[in-house]
Amino acid sequence: MAHSIDPAPHAVRGFVPARTDEERFLMRHIEDLVRTSASRGIARYSSFLSDREQDLAKAALNRAGAMDYRFDGGWPGAERKLLCLEPEDCYPASPLACVRLTCRALPGAELPAHKDYLGSLMGLELRREALGDIVLPADQPGIAYVFALEPAAELICRELRQAGHTDLTAAMQPLEELPEFPQAEREMRTATVSSLRLDAVLAAMLRCSRGMAADLIGAGRVEINHLPVENVHAPVYEGDVFTVRGKGRFGLTALPGKSKKDRSIIEFFQY
Repeated sequence: MAHSIDPAPHAVRGFVPARTDEERFLMRHIEDLVRTSASRGIARYSSFLSDREQDLAKAALNRAGAMDYRFDGGWPGAERKLLCLEPEDCYPASPLACVRLTCRALPGAELPAHKDYLGSLMGLELRREALGDIVLPADQPGIAYVFALEPAAELICRELRQAGHTDLTAAMQPLEELPEFPQAEREMRTATVSSLRLDAVLAAMLRCSRGMAADLIGAGRVEINHLPVENVHAPVYEGDVFTVRGKGRFGLTALPGKSKKDRSIIEFFQY
């Protein structure tokens, strides 16, 4: 559980309950999956869940008394994952699949970026929950791996022929034959802040003034752990993820303590 050293030594950011009808529906849906899986002894799976949705799912699982479950995104570093309920002695039938996209770009041509692939996939009118991670291995330029629900993966293989302005081919990639993706190297940064509140920490991460950080927060462009926040005084906690629309995403990895000038030290990285 995330913790903070300011102002309380053992402060934690607890589970934030469902805040919208969509989130409440998701939790009820997870509970229904648990009941069906347990009563009939069959495997049940969710669609792809974001980090926030995985937290909601865990709360629903706890409320339903579920003990035997796992989350799977197809590869060890996955962010978007399926909830897998697989009772003992059941027949697993995971809908998780992977598509390998191979670009046919001319030598020296600019290759599609993550946003190009996602835009082309959404152009197929796929639901976002049908898509997991899109992985572009640094050691395989021009290759992308798309994790998706099996029906979506089949549609991608049939229909997707371009990402951005680049032609490509799509083929099913057996999960058991996936290469080992190199982990992205993240530059860890350190800064000192006058207090562990959102505007001060955000200013340090973005290397801007607290006034500019406050403007971003007030404009509704900032999320903490995938939840909108508009309070510049909101406390921050170790382990928090900050999303700033148009600026990027940052992870607060550690709060080591105080500097000699009694300022709080933060350690963070940008995704």
